[in-house]
Amino acid sequence: MKKPTWLGSQLGSGTNGIGYLMKINNLIKLDPNEIVEKFSKSSGPGGQHINKVDTKVELRFFAIKSSNLSNTVKDRLKVIAGNKWTLNGEIIITAEKYRSQARNRELAKSKLISLILKALEKPVHRLETRPSKAVKVRRSNEKQKRSKIKSMRGRVKIV
Repeated sequence: MKKPTWLGSQLGSGTNGIGYLMKINNLIKLDPNEIVEKFSKSSGPGGQHINKVDTKVELRFFAIKSSNLSNTVKDRLKVIAGNKWTLNGEIIITAEKYRSQARNRELAKSKLISLILKALEKPVHRLETRPSKAVKVRRSNEKQKRSKIKSMRGRVKIV
């Protein structure tokens, strides 16, 4: 099995971080000191193997302290991350889908990269337009027509 290029020689690292620059796009590379990985026992299938090996990956990215991201990107990242964003300004991503620690590390890093790429996209602002007078009149006429139809469904009043 070929190792992913971003894993480098840190395949068996502990909680000290990833030890290399993580490339997001051509302009942004994350400093290894901003990312910490922690491994623990995973739940799910695996038999006896699951009780011995720490395959679950918890990746912590200190987004608020990151010098590579602008403040607007950090604000968008906070909204996009949702519950993954802590009060300390870090993003916690967990991965335990696979039985292999290396594949779970790859999954956690890809989740982080996709979050950051989504935050880098500038939101498209919608130009507010007003409905024309003709549209307002047409809508009003339709509402009056529906009102008459519904009023005729009621009980007949005998005078």
